[in-house]
Amino acid sequence: QAQFVESGGGLVQPGESLTLSCVGSGLNFGYLTLGWYRQATGKPRELVARMTSGRNTVYKDSVKGRFFISRDNDKKTLYLKMNRVTPEDTAMYYCNTVGNPGNFGQGTQVTVSS
Repeated sequence: QAQFVESGGGLVQPGESLTLSCVGSGLNFGYLTLGWYRQATGKPRELVARMTSGRNTVYKDSVKGRFFISRDNDKKTLYLKMNRVTPEDTAMYYCNTVGNPGNFGQGTQVTVSS
């Protein structure tokens, strides 16, 4: 069964940068489309960035040009580089497969506040 462990979140000020990491296990990591999701308090979970096995990427409009997804298949790790963060980016961030995601992990909290 696929499992994901996210890390790297924290409290940052608007305009700062942050890099999230997610280690996957129990899946053919390198062959899958993987994505970063987020869920703000009181809102549904949304997909913000995804990367195919061929490293093609798609981003939610509100993060285009600021967030960058990458992967290291040897380390079974997915990354999300977050630049110029805003308070609207405050959420719990998760990684998972895209299309038919399995169970979500604990996530990592990102709070953007001055």
